[in-house]
Amino acid sequence: MTTQQQTPVESSTLEQLCINTIRTLSMDGVQKANSGHPGTPMALAPLAYLLWTKYMHYNPRNPAWLNRDRFILSAGHASMLQYSMLHLTGYGLPLEQLEQFRQWGSLTPGHPEHGHTVGIETTTGPLGQGVANGVGMAIAQRFLASRYNRPDHEIINHHIYVIASDGDLMEGVASEAASLAGFLKLGKLIYFYDNNHITIEGNTNLAFSEDVGARFEAYGWHVQHVEDINALDTLSQAIEAAQAENERPSLVIVRSHIGFGSPNRQDSAKAHGEALGAQEVLLTKHNLGWPSEQPFYEPEEAVAYFSQAIERGAAQEQAWQQSYTAYSTAYPELVKQLEQDLSGALPEGWDRDIPVFKAGEAMASRAAAGLTLNAIAPQLLNLVGGSADLAPSNNTHMKNLGDFGPTSDGRNMHFGIREHGMGGILNGMALYGGLIPFGATFLIFSDYMRPPIRLASLMGLKTIYIFTHDSIGVGEDGPTHQPVEQLAALRAIPGLTVLRPGDANETAEAWRVAITHKGPVALALTRQALPTLERTPATSASNLAKGAYILLDSESTPQIILIASGSEVSLAVDAAHALHQEGIAVRVVSMPSSELFEEQSTAYKESVLPKSVRARIAIEAASPMGWERYVGLDGDTVTLNHFGASAPASILFQQFGFTVDNIVAKAKNLL
Repeated sequence: MTTQQQTPVESSTLEQLCINTIRTLSMDGVQKANSGHPGTPMALAPLAYLLWTKYMHYNPRNPAWLNRDRFILSAGHASMLQYSMLHLTGYGLPLEQLEQFRQWGSLTPGHPEHGHTVGIETTTGPLGQGVANGVGMAIAQRFLASRYNRPDHEIINHHIYVIASDGDLMEGVASEAASLAGFLKLGKLIYFYDNNHITIEGNTNLAFSEDVGARFEAYGWHVQHVEDINALDTLSQAIEAAQAENERPSLVIVRSHIGFGSPNRQDSAKAHGEALGAQEVLLTKHNLGWPSEQPFYEPEEAVAYFSQAIERGAAQEQAWQQSYTAYSTAYPELVKQLEQDLSGALPEGWDRDIPVFKAGEAMASRAAAGLTLNAIAPQLLNLVGGSADLAPSNNTHMKNLGDFGPTSDGRNMHFGIREHGMGGILNGMALYGGLIPFGATFLIFSDYMRPPIRLASLMGLKTIYIFTHDSIGVGEDGPTHQPVEQLAALRAIPGLTVLRPGDANETAEAWRVAITHKGPVALALTRQALPTLERTPATSASNLAKGAYILLDSESTPQIILIASGSEVSLAVDAAHALHQEGIAVRVVSMPSSELFEEQSTAYKESVLPKSVRARIAIEAASPMGWERYVGLDGDTVTLNHFGASAPASILFQQFGFTVDNIVAKAKNLL
């Protein structure tokens, strides 16, 4: 770190020194990388300065402190702003990491990544996602505060601060999340809209002229306007007014100037997504009265002032810890439950009531999932979730556990018809900690929430997705509602575990896996009834945890292997019986999860799918994409490479070749 001895400075001068330190570190980081977004950090430096030195409660030496304020940079392209603050306030992010912005192996990637850089609460960059994450965090906070706070012990009581850009608020996910936040009266949310009038293509008036404040007021938010972000007193008053508002989430609309201080780039689209250029950096520093000869210059007074966050944060946490100690004495059982929830540990016997279904019983896997959910919910007090207005169809209502609403804190969420927002909110709930969140909709609408599912996978979050109506079995609703490519699309997301159970007992086991799995899990479930299969101890549905297993086998070495998932497993069993009658040795493999199967040992995978048996047929009422891994060049599929149609499900399965006769014919052809 380069510092320079200076004489003591006045408070107002020190404030500008600190603000310009943020600006110049940000522009230097982008310039050295010759890549990034310098303009927004330069514009937002006054807001960051106030939040991190005067208003936010956090402890740099314990970034996981439960009662810290959360900070989300939804405008993740401005990541150098957050990295500069983490560096300056003592999170252990050295200056060398700012100098390695966007480089291989650095702790300062192009957009903030949760779990990669200390102090980053969530991964942002895809615009609008941070807005939704903040809503999820506020929901989690209110739920846990309602459960664990007592009138004389408010151990969970803090704010969630989010910085959003024009782009964030143009994205539909932000509207979905903000609408729900206003309805729920999430008063701990304080959002700042960076109204700099600039996007990549130019002025926002090219495509954006709405009254954002009026929109958020209509959502039920408390809205304020600050006409100049550099007017620190006015900005401070707005922050304090937002903190005082407990009944509504707050939006502070702040007029800023992108690339502030740059003689030729301020208020220009060129300041948004490219380095200023070496000459412009020198001109900007001169304009700000900054030494220009040394990049990443940090005045000693500014460094000392920012570093006060370490002592201040320790004192804030210590004061809270005293309250928590008193709370522990007064409510030891509550503390035990809270700490268990926060640790992610599951209570003993949580799965003791998972149902076992009788063979021969016909039941849709969505119905079996609903029964299983209601069997485990009483034991898992932190299992919270709901549906995007489809709970009766998704079978996700938890009986007698109440609703989460504006004035109630039950465990059943009602997300409204907001699939994208639901996905981002679930991520925020999972990031906050202490909860096991789930969300539900039809499988076809997983497309609407793919971005937050991808981010949950990137962050390794424990989120559960219940996707029902998983195939052409939807029937008369037609091709608009019949998923074909969605399973392949979900399986393509690294880190997401997709489970498509084949009967009621596999469905019950799928819930067991979903609860115990560390990363995100998606359950694909049927609307139509499926037969509950006959099983032996060797073919127990508990084998679902292995991803694939032998459900039915021949007495001799199999000549052909039928591999199926979900509703097509029973079809594979029927086809195997027909082939057996013709003297053909058949093995049926149920494969509810290719992801779990790939985690198994080489020996186990070979035992299920021996390389010596090259005649294989994959059966799934969805796209064939991905099945080539298991059927090889010599195999075949009974799948769909086209959209469905509107007709009764039984007719569709027959017309599209999901019949015993078609599978038998294909098997004979392979042999």
